[in-house]
Amino acid sequence: MNHYSTGADPYDAGAALGRALRADGLSPGQAHLPALSAEKRDFGEKSARICAAEYPSLLAEIRGLADGLKMPFSDLAAFLFGIYNFPPFQGCTCFAAQGEGGEVIFGRNSDFLTMLEPYDASFHYTISGKHAFVGNSTAPVQIEDGVNEFGLAAGLTFLWPVVKKPGLNAGMLVRYLLEHCKTVREAIGALREFTISSSQTITLADRHGGMAVVECNAERFEIIIPRPGERFVAATNDFHSAGMREYRCPCADDLQSGLRYRVARAALQSRTRYNLSFAKDLLSGKFGFLCQYDRSLGADTVWSVVCLLRQGRIFRCEGNPSRDEWCEDFRLNFAPLP
Repeated sequence: MNHYSTGADPYDAGAALGRALRADGLSPGQAHLPALSAEKRDFGEKSARICAAEYPSLLAEIRGLADGLKMPFSDLAAFLFGIYNFPPFQGCTCFAAQGEGGEVIFGRNSDFLTMLEPYDASFHYTISGKHAFVGNSTAPVQIEDGVNEFGLAAGLTFLWPVVKKPGLNAGMLVRYLLEHCKTVREAIGALREFTISSSQTITLADRHGGMAVVECNAERFEIIIPRPGERFVAATNDFHSAGMREYRCPCADDLQSGLRYRVARAALQSRTRYNLSFAKDLLSGKFGFLCQYDRSLGADTVWSVVCLLRQGRIFRCEGNPSRDEWCEDFRLNFAPLP
């Protein structure tokens, strides 16, 4: 897994990252990009205009990234804004739980194509005027899971888009929340203001005990909070709120989203006390199927994350947690608890 740190100015941060990716031989050139059809180019162009109005610093970073990569902005925009709207498959598992001693635990498995593992990256962002955060992703600029300096964690799972419209996709939404919000309440309020393009769940947790799963797409927005008597939420690649069920895709569940959801909930229901060891064990598949993929089929859990939000600690397994080691990440300076 590659590690990158960014500068203070959005354009300069993007340009520096582009140069670094090029130097590492990881530029998403034409040989690596999906076919950029006329539909994808039109979608990217329209989404970029929306981004300019709703998230201008991100668009500036994308322009810098394109210049650093020495590739046309239109190509990069078609690729980045199309992620989650023209997906190869759907994967990933998220959960949040109220742990021992009031600790708040956030965990996520990232399931993706093994052929693209060389592009997986962990970023330390310190853009001027925005919250610093550490986040992980399979593509630059957008973020799939992370935690910011104020102890807000966010992670996505994506779904086949039954509906899609130009706008901001799942990874861009997670990125915005980490840069601008401190609590779950703030994050939910911010999400409501965006033009959302893709279909996803976003699992949120903060150091004050707030937690929720937002299920949303280009047409609807629903919030799931812990059920009575429970102190956790979980999400895989399906909608579970009554309001979103009409947007479920009848496609094949190749990465066992339904099974992973049942395993995660059953494990969380079986305990009254949650701690770091439990979180690692859950993501490692010790309570049932969560990451035990057959790599020969081309997909696997490619990283896992556990965050202890009150303690301000981040743990990441850069590989499949059933067989690879966990390491602590010390890059982020957390703000003191109030």
